[in-house]
Amino acid sequence: MSGGDTVSSAIARWPSPHLGLTLGVTRHDARSDAAYVIGMSGRAQGLFDAPDERRVVVVDHAEALTDASLIADFPVESALVLVTAERLPAGRRRARAKVEAGAPLDLAGAVEAAGGRVERIVRLLPDEVPAWIRARAERSGVRLEPAALMELASAAGTDTDRIEQELAKLATYAKGDVVTVAAVRALVAGAIETEVFDLTRAVVRRDARTAVDRLERLLAEGQAPQQILALLLWQFRVVLFASAMRNDADAEKMARAIRSSAGAIARWRGEARRLSRADVVRAYEALYATDLAIKQGRTEPETALMLCVLDLCGVPNADPRELVIGEPPRR
Repeated sequence: MSGGDTVSSAIARWPSPHLGLTLGVTRHDARSDAAYVIGMSGRAQGLFDAPDERRVVVVDHAEALTDASLIADFPVESALVLVTAERLPAGRRRARAKVEAGAPLDLAGAVEAAGGRVERIVRLLPDEVPAWIRARAERSGVRLEPAALMELASAAGTDTDRIEQELAKLATYAKGDVVTVAAVRALVAGAIETEVFDLTRAVVRRDARTAVDRLERLLAEGQAPQQILALLLWQFRVVLFASAMRNDADAEKMARAIRSSAGAIARWRGEARRLSRADVVRAYEALYATDLAIKQGRTEPETALMLCVLDLCGVPNADPRELVIGEPPRR
C-alpha cells in the first residue's frame, strides 16, 4: 500500500489494494536467514507457482541485514519488502554520521541508492486502537457496538493484522447485524483475558462491587472457575513484577523472565503502586488455597472463587484459606 499521509489515523482509512495479479509471497527473518537465501527467494520460482506470478519477498527485522549487495542486486522482476523498526540516533550522532563519508551505508540509504522507496509509518499506540478499529470497520462494512469495539481493542491490542482477521471473522458471523459484546467474547481469543484483567484491577483497587460483577459475568458466560483462577493468578504474577519495576528497561527484562510483554507489565505499573509486596504474597496464598479447595472438593468451585475474590478485595470473613486449614489463619 502507498499513500500520502502515514500517520495512524490516515492509514486506517486506506482501502485494501486490489492488484489484479497473483502474488507469490515468501517471508524471511533477517536475524536467522542468510542474505543468499533471501536473494534466492527472489530468483527461484516455487514448484507450484503460476507462471505469471509476481514474486514478493518480505524480510522482517531487516535491521539485522549485513550485506547491502542483497538490495542492490535483487532481481528487478521481483519485489523486495524490508520491514524494520527504525531507531533514530540522537541529533549530534545523526549530524556526525552525515559528514562521515566513509561510514557504511545504512538500510534506508541502501534502499534509496537501489532506486527503492522508504515508507516511514508511525507506530500504532494503544490509545489509538479504538479509532483504528472504528475506521477499519467502516471500510469493511462491519457495525460494532461501542462496548464490543472496546472489547476487541483490549483483546487484539496494536496488532493490526489480527484486527483485520478478527473483523473479517466477526463480519462473517454477524451477517450484516450489529456485532455485540457477547459475539466478541465468544469469537475473539483473548477476550476472557481482558475480562480477567478488569476483574484483577477491581480487586487491586479493593472495589468489591465491580469485582463481583465481573466474576459473575464470567461465570454466567460459562467460563470455568479453574480457568478464571489460573488467569487471575497470572495477572497477579504480572502485578508482582510490575511492583518492582523502576524504569522501561526493567519492564523488558521482567517480560523475558516471565514470558510476557513489556507492555503488559507497564500497564500494571500505576496499579501496582497500590499494593505492597506483602499484599501480593497474601494474594498468592489466597489463590493457592482456593485452588486446593476446588481440587479437594471442599466446596463448590464457584463458591470458592467468589470467596477468594471477596477476600482479595479486603472483605472480612471471606478468607478461602479457612476452607483448607479448617481454622481462621492469622492475618
